[in-house]
Amino acid sequence: MQDIPQELLLDFIQSRTSCRAFTAGPVSKEDLRRILDCALAASSGQGLQTWQFTAVTNPEKIRRLCAAVGKALGREGYDMYKPAAIILTSNEKESRFRAVDNACAMENIYLACTALGLGCVWINQLLDCFDDPAVRAILTEFGVPASHGIYGTAAIGRPVSAGGKKPRKGRAVIVE
Repeated sequence: MQDIPQELLLDFIQSRTSCRAFTAGPVSKEDLRRILDCALAASSGQGLQTWQFTAVTNPEKIRRLCAAVGKALGREGYDMYKPAAIILTSNEKESRFRAVDNACAMENIYLACTALGLGCVWINQLLDCFDDPAVRAILTEFGVPASHGIYGTAAIGRPVSAGGKKPRKGRAVIVE
């Protein structure tokens, strides 16, 4: 494994921010492949890796999914911040580790996007409507297995502006 300076890696991890404003520029297939490879490298409970990562780049398909999600949730005009691409992170509905496994993969997606100069934001709305008939029909069209739920969606694109390190909330405690 390549030696990465410790401080550089720690600063990089802490520099990751969510992006909610994208330019109209596309995300290359090469970048998407690298991001998907990073998702597949994530930890999973008992190493089961029961997930699937589905990248969608066609703007009309993304709009159709957004419209179906918006209708299912009563949120007309829902648009996932108009990304150039999305990655649906799905997993077996019956998998004990589904949400945790996909959260690990989503963090790898975030970090890969940051490394590639792309913006990314976690979209969680599909968790509440992936089995809505209209949403499920589109997911099936995209190749998401019927036995899978969506446990996170990454909206990806070229950021309108550079993000900056933001103050974090929450607590971190060390107990001796």
